[in-house]
Parts: sequence; C-alpha cells; structure tokens
Amino acid sequence: MSKTVPFFNYPALFKQNEEEYMDLLHEVLSRGAYILQRDLEEFEENLSEYLGIKHVIGVADGTNAIQLSLMAAGIGADDEVIVPSHTYVASAAAIHYVGAKPVFVECGRDHMIDVNSIQAAITKKTKAIMPVQLNGRTSDMSAICKIADDHGLCIVEDSAQALGSRFKGVSAGGFGAAGTSSFYPAKLLGCFGDGGAVLTNHDDIAKEVRLLRDHGRDEDGDVIVWGTNSRLDNVQAAVLNFKLQTFTNDVERRREIAAMYQQGLGSFNQLLLPPAPDADPDHFDVYQNYEIEAESRDELQAALKTGGIGTIVQFGGKPVHKYPLGFDQLSLPFTESLYSRMLLLPMHTALSNEDVEYVIDRVQNFYN
Repeated sequence: MSKTVPFFNYPALFKQNEEEYMDLLHEVLSRGAYILQRDLEEFEENLSEYLGIKHVIGVADGTNAIQLSLMAAGIGADDEVIVPSHTYVASAAAIHYVGAKPVFVECGRDHMIDVNSIQAAITKKTKAIMPVQLNGRTSDMSAICKIADDHGLCIVEDSAQALGSRFKGVSAGGFGAAGTSSFYPAKLLGCFGDGGAVLTNHDDIAKEVRLLRDHGRDEDGDVIVWGTNSRLDNVQAAVLNFKLQTFTNDVERRREIAAMYQQGLGSFNQLLLPPAPDADPDHFDVYQNYEIEAESRDELQAALKTGGIGTIVQFGGKPVHKYPLGFDQLSLPFTESLYSRMLLLPMHTALSNEDVEYVIDRVQNFYN
C-alpha cells in the first residue's frame, strides 16, 4: 500500500469547518470589527478561563509576545537571559531586540531545558530564565522556579508550542512573570495567519503589555509610554475563539495519536520516543509535535519520503547557537548530537487512524 501523509495539512484547517468559517467572517466583517473589538475581548476572556491564567493579551504574533513580555518584566540592556539552544530562533531574537544577551544552555533527555545547565550558566548579569515549553510539554517548573527564587531571577516562558500543556496542574505560561503563545496556523490552536498572546497572572505585567501592544496608549487614548503596534486583529481572534470551542477534543486527538505511535514504535531500540500520554503524573502533554530520536535518521527520513510521508528536522536542522550570529565558540555537545538524530513525525488533527498506522508500518519496515 502507498499513500500520501503530509507533515501538516494546511488546507484542512479551512476545509474541516468551511461553512462555519465563512459565516463567521461575514458576521465579523459586516460589523467593520477589525481592531481591538469585542471578538478579541471574548477570546482573551475565554482562553484565560480555559488555561486558568488571569490575563491573556492578544498580540500580533508569538515573537512579539516574547519581546513584549521581556520588556514588561524589565529585561533590557546588558542583562543576560538563559535559554535553551534547542528552540526556534524567535526565542533568542526577542532577547536580542530588548538589548539583552541570550545565554544558550543544553536541553535534557526529554528535549526540554536542562536544569543543571541553567544553574551553571548564572552570572552576575543574569536577569531571567526562559524555559521553552517545547513540542507540547512543560518543563520541570518546580526545579526552575526554585533556581529563579534562589537567585532572584524572573521567568518568562516561551510556551508557543505548549498551549494547554500542564505541569503539576498549572498551565504552560502560568509560571513566573509571563508566558507566551503563538497562533501560527500549524500550532495547537492556529489562526489563518500570524497571531500570539501574552499570558500572565500579574496585573502589573498585563497592564504594561496592553500599553506596549497599542502604541503606549491607555484606556483614555493618551500615550503615556513608548509602545508599538502589536495587536491580535479581530478577524483572527474570532477564528481562534471559534476553534477554542473544540480545543479539548483536538488535544485529546493528539494524545490518541501519540499513544498509537507509542504502541507501534515503543519496542524499537533504534528509536527514542517522547514520553507517552500519562507516563508521568506531573506532566499533561499535548503533543504539538512528535519529536523522536532515530538511528540512521537521514536514511529513515528518505525512506519515509519515498513512501509519501512528510517529516521535518525541527528549526532548519540547527540549534540556535550554530547560526552565524556570534556564538561560534559555544559548545553544547548533547544538543548538537541531538540534531543528528531527531525527527518530527506527522502530528495533527487531520490525520486519520489509517494515516498513523501507515506511518508506523513504514517506520517498522525500515528498521526490520
């Protein structure tokens, strides 16, 4: 049997609910409701309730969310922010553009930021820790929060890939000063363009971000600080609000797919899989991605491509410290080794059970 299983099915985002989306767009556009209207307010309130986080502030995209969070937390010139190199460049770029320095550290066996590396990287200039809640999993925030408390550091989470993920019952983005979300189309909750949000339980951070995202204007329209234009537009907010209604079902489907991968591939010594759903009671994983480690990774990827299966090596196949951005002398052996083994298998809600079984069958055939 041969079939095509795309890594991500972008057309399906629209086709699955085409009629409802067209009705929604007509309703929003006919009101002329484009910027900072009630659809955005309703989405922010509904997502806040879903996550159990006090404030959700919609912004233009996930990168802006990180940058505005850092600014609101007082991170700036000459500060150092500890961040894993196994992340998208946006994490580090946001640190750079507030005038601070990203200090890259290792990830651990679960591909999350390595707690011991955090401790070793702290200097007199360290101001914050940025855990990247990657692939739909939340880091060991008990250990990270203790380090932050012991050293007087703030935490700003890049939780772009972990909306709905929890650690010990607390949602990703709900630790520390602020967390962030991305609504890029391929994310857990994706819109039809760019979008993002800042998540925080702190009133002062929320107030500052609301000022910063709208040119520094307060509720009366007076400019009281330097700000920028970074608002989640109302059309995208309406789409996200609609999709939020079925988000719990979407997460459950991703967990079902992860369980199928675990059952079909968990016995292969050539593979290291992500933790299975409910493998650890402290973690509720939502599987934004399904990132495996594989022997003969390149050959496996080529074989899957021949079989019509789309896969990718995340982040262009390089950790951030290997980009030509001035960190050439840094050595992170585990992270660098990981990039020779890791691979993302298809993981999205448009996958049928037949699709997942086909992927499993092709991987099994390769190693057998």
